[in-house]
Amino acid sequence: MQKATKNRSETGDFIAFLIKLGLFVLILRSFIVSPFNIPSESMQPRLMVGDFLLVAKWPYGYSKYSMPFSAPVIPGRILPNRPEPGDVVVFKAPPSARDDYIKRVIGLSGDIIQVTDGLVTINGVSVKRTKVDPLIHKVSPNSPCYKPEFETINADQEAVCRYPQFEETLPNGKSYKILDLEPNSAGDTRGPFVVPDGHMFLMGDNRDRSADSRWPAEDGQAIGMVPQENLVGRALVSVFSTDGSAEWINPVSWFTASRWERIGEGF
Repeated sequence: MQKATKNRSETGDFIAFLIKLGLFVLILRSFIVSPFNIPSESMQPRLMVGDFLLVAKWPYGYSKYSMPFSAPVIPGRILPNRPEPGDVVVFKAPPSARDDYIKRVIGLSGDIIQVTDGLVTINGVSVKRTKVDPLIHKVSPNSPCYKPEFETINADQEAVCRYPQFEETLPNGKSYKILDLEPNSAGDTRGPFVVPDGHMFLMGDNRDRSADSRWPAEDGQAIGMVPQENLVGRALVSVFSTDGSAEWINPVSWFTASRWERIGEGF
C-alpha cells in the first residue's frame, strides 16, 4: 500500500511538473519571445532561408496575435508602442491575418512613400542609397542563386552567388543593406502611397524578391498597408542557421550544414 501511494505521489508530481512547464512555455511565447524561421529570400541580405531567430514580443505591446494560434484572449492591443522606421518586424499578413511574415518598416501613419527607379522617397526626401561591396554567399540547397548570371566560382573553387548590394539610410539615421537584382523591375517604380492612420508601409530588403506594401494585399502574395494591430513582435537575434544540406541519417552533416557565422547576429 505504501509503495502504491508513493507511485501515485510521483505520478502526480510529474503531471504537476508538466503543467507548470506548459504554462511557462505559454507565457514565454506569448509575452517574451517566440521562434521564427525564414522561409524565403525576401529579406536578404540580412536574413536567409534556413535562419532561425527569436522575436521579442514586448516592444510593441500585446494583442491576440501575440498568443499562440492568435487566441482571442486579449481585446485590442495593450501597452501599445509604435515601431520605428528601420525595425524588422514579424506580423500577421493582411488580408486574412493568418500567416506570419517578416519585413522592414519603411513608413508609418501619414507618411508619403514613393519608389522611383528603385530609389525610395519618404515625404519628399530621398532615402540615401550607396553602393557597397557585393553580397557573396555559397550556393547551397537553401541558397541557390537567383539567376545563373549571378553564380561564379571563388578562390576555393566553390560555387557562390555574387549579388550587387547597397546600403540605405532612412531619415532617422537607421542604416541597413539591400539587394537590387533587376533594374527597372515591376517594383522599382510604385506609388506614391499615403500610409493610413494606424498602419505601416513595409518592404523586403531583397527588393526584387519581396511582395510587400508596394502592392495590394492578397493572401499568400503581397501585403498592402499593414495595420499596427497585426504586429507580432520585433526581430531580436539569430539563434541558428542551416544551409539545407543536412541529412537525418548522417549526424555529421547536422554540424557541417550549420552556418555558424550567422548565429548571434542582432538587429
